[in-house]
Amino acid sequence: MSEPQPPKYGFLSDDSVVPRGLRVSAAFSWRFLVVAAAAYLILRLLAFLSVVVIPVAIALLLAALLAPAVARLVQIRVPRGLATAIVLIGGLAVLGGLLAFVVINVTDGLPALTSQVNNSLDQIRDWLINDLHLKQEQIQQFLDNSIAFLQDNQAAFTNSALTTATTVGEILTGFVLTLFVTIFFLAGGDKIWSWLMLGVPGQVRQRVDVAGRRGFASLVAFVRATAAVAVVDAVGVGIGLAILGVPLAIPLSTLVFLGAFIPIFGAVITGAVAVLVALVTKGFVTALIVLAILIAVMQLESHILQPLLLGRAVKLHPLAVVLGIAAGLVIYGIPGALLAVPLMSIINAGVRSLLHETDPDPAEVDVLHDIEAVPNADPAEADKEPGEPGKS
Repeated sequence: MSEPQPPKYGFLSDDSVVPRGLRVSAAFSWRFLVVAAAAYLILRLLAFLSVVVIPVAIALLLAALLAPAVARLVQIRVPRGLATAIVLIGGLAVLGGLLAFVVINVTDGLPALTSQVNNSLDQIRDWLINDLHLKQEQIQQFLDNSIAFLQDNQAAFTNSALTTATTVGEILTGFVLTLFVTIFFLAGGDKIWSWLMLGVPGQVRQRVDVAGRRGFASLVAFVRATAAVAVVDAVGVGIGLAILGVPLAIPLSTLVFLGAFIPIFGAVITGAVAVLVALVTKGFVTALIVLAILIAVMQLESHILQPLLLGRAVKLHPLAVVLGIAAGLVIYGIPGALLAVPLMSIINAGVRSLLHETDPDPAEVDVLHDIEAVPNADPAEADKEPGEPGKS
């Protein structure tokens, strides 16, 4: 029998004739596509389950904020269940009192705000007529067209109102779920985490355990520092608005406080609202002064408060913060923008722990007070042996 002849195009199956760079690129490409597809499916699933995911994520933030208070009560021999109830009831009382205070101030300040807005509109009308030489008929025609537009689109506005009512129902449901999950996080978060660790392979369980603890410690530091910075921002802006006599100073300062939890974007948006109110009610000069106050407060926050309070544990590059907030805004809207930076701080601390801690001990991690993501976060320093220069 004659020997079998090789296929005419058999050389195509021989990897040796394919350039190594092309083979490596192809291997990298299909793996990248698989990872990208998996990430896309995960994001789609999270978006589909947003009604559950967002309350759980907010509950984790609240747990990071309230856990130190619960731990303090437990240290003085208060049962953990009772400590959780005390902290939650106290937090809800503070939140309810703040909301009531804001509503009362808005109600009291609306008449003065309405009067000042009317005066400003009269000044704008006089400016349009006297300086731009517009006719009264043109202004009236513009107003009539605006009213006609509102009447023609009344159905759309009604549907929007119904959608808003549905959204309010979803918000109330999310609030109840968030409160429920927060209770369990505060009362037995360590047991929940230990149960989750049972699903991690034994050979890496200890390192993953420590990385998760480092991540939560970073989250605790982030929430504490952000709350402190938000308070300073709100107080500074509120005092400035009160001195200048801008209406609704307290509601506007509360808005600044809430906006401070979304880095960069939150300060810009809430600050723009305060400047706009000052412009409409007090004029151009007062608006410029408010803008100067906001810039001064933001400079104090960026150069002193955040580096001092956040430290190295949750330090992220500004570009990463902007891109993360933008991605969160696209995926989840405002909740996504709020949760983007805390999520990145957790991932940052966890990854640094996995990369630089070779033999960690979970018992050594104090999740409520350890603001350092790893004992030695500098990779160049971590590679040095004890006794080498620069290694303590």
